[in-house]
Amino acid sequence: MYNVAYEIDLWPLFGAIEVSRPPPILTREPYPMPVIDMHAHVTPERYKTAIRSKGEWHGLDRVPGELGRGGFDKSLPERLEEMDSLGVDMQLVTPTIGFYQYDNELSVTKLIARECNQEIAEMVEEHPTRFMGLATLPMQDIPTAIVELERVVTEIGLKGAVINDHVLGRTYDEPEFLPFFKAVEELGALLFFHQGGGTSVEQRIKRYKLGNAVGNLTERALVFAALVFGGVLDRFPGLNLLLAHAGGYTPYGIPRMDKVAGAMPGDFDGQMRPPFPGDDGFSQSLVPSEYLGRFYYDCCTYSGPVLRFLIDTVGIDRVVLGTDYPAPMVLHDAVNWVRGLPELTGDEQEAILVDNPTRILGP
Repeated sequence: MYNVAYEIDLWPLFGAIEVSRPPPILTREPYPMPVIDMHAHVTPERYKTAIRSKGEWHGLDRVPGELGRGGFDKSLPERLEEMDSLGVDMQLVTPTIGFYQYDNELSVTKLIARECNQEIAEMVEEHPTRFMGLATLPMQDIPTAIVELERVVTEIGLKGAVINDHVLGRTYDEPEFLPFFKAVEELGALLFFHQGGGTSVEQRIKRYKLGNAVGNLTERALVFAALVFGGVLDRFPGLNLLLAHAGGYTPYGIPRMDKVAGAMPGDFDGQMRPPFPGDDGFSQSLVPSEYLGRFYYDCCTYSGPVLRFLIDTVGIDRVVLGTDYPAPMVLHDAVNWVRGLPELTGDEQEAILVDNPTRILGP
């Protein structure tokens, strides 16, 4: 996967031949770069062991680890075997979202986060060509979250963190989160936004799994809008941000965001003039749609035409492979799915599977 090209010295084979200098050294082409899944979860083995032996882990039951759902019960050897069968060389793994625990006691959340993150670091250390990792953080206390982020990035080699779309109902345009985003930018960390727990849709209707089907995508659009309209991206232009599930409704709702910002024809006269009375608190410098290229988006759309629309809207360089493995909403056989899409060129397929993830994650 990451094998460096090596040289084959043929000089010993030509020892009986009279030559004035050694024959040229042949250089073998490097192995192909790896296919990287940037949206994968893991339920820690230490949690599974504790649940099996005593029924709880730091006060948690079997629900947060999603045992009995999807493939969260699978062991590490089973995961590796399945990755091989699916053509996935490497996963960027995060703790299962039930371990966010923002509403728990801070001391408990800190302990859960540290142990989850440590297990992911151990996975990376044991299988450095198969895994990279993102941490979970105790986001209910920003100073504590920053300390853990600094630890996982600088001490145990994780690439960044996964966080919920909000913290106990608080959106990320709130001033309390500014120190956190400053730390993320300074560390060069990747920040992955992924829904955890209930969504805003469930306040209206809890039937038909619409909290997931509709609410999950709604939450991602709210993250985008809060960060953009709240001026967070202007304050911290170096942020590396990944939106799960293709950015939710963001790519499809962005013209309406431009409209409410006063950036559409008929409203725009050199500056954005929202078509509403009063000051609604907008503080971004650019038209909202111009921030689309400041985020990355996974390809977990389940639809070729929808993925085509995403690429045309945000740019092929912003889209990566993301499967939601091993959750029930997993994008099945994703590598073959991407490579078989008639909507994409061969170069676009490889950009999603290989080139973009490799560029984002680095060495």
